[in-house]
Amino acid sequence: MNPSTNHLPGRVPIWRPGQEPLPPGLTEEDRPALEQTKKWEGYAGMAMESCAVKTVLAGGAGFGIGAFFSLMSASFAYEDPLLRARTQAGMNTTQKAGQVFREMGRGMWTSGKGFGKVGALFAGIECVIEGYRAKNDIYNSVTSGLIAGGILARNSGPKAAVGGGLAFAAFSAAIDLLFIRRETPE
Repeated sequence: MNPSTNHLPGRVPIWRPGQEPLPPGLTEEDRPALEQTKKWEGYAGMAMESCAVKTVLAGGAGFGIGAFFSLMSASFAYEDPLLRARTQAGMNTTQKAGQVFREMGRGMWTSGKGFGKVGALFAGIECVIEGYRAKNDIYNSVTSGLIAGGILARNSGPKAAVGGGLAFAAFSAAIDLLFIRRETPE
């Protein structure tokens, strides 16, 4: 620090690397652990900003949600005692339980794959658009909803792809407007 400028307002102290002041309660013996923690926090922050990581996390979360919804809805599949008696005629209790668990597992896998695909596709497209535009606003989610909806409905023809894209874009806009609060630009 220059003693002749210490009295000036707005002066910013400059510290040599590794000599910055420590947070209250830490000693010089704690400095290596603090530096290591800062380094790993930086790595984690970089990973969480990666589009690949966001896509994988969204796909995994979508798979889990889809499997959970399927598991919850499977409990309603066996409400009809007549249907249950017809499909499980001549089976003992172990065989009946095995059949129920196999059907639940197939339903969870199918539903989980569908939700995971939608989550990964949407999150990946949104991340790429956000990276390209260098902004985080509603237009990213609406555009990615339009593209993802079109991709998901592409096998049903062009009319369905446009309709699916518009529907997914409207759904994305509604979710963004109702549930996601963004700070106002200043």
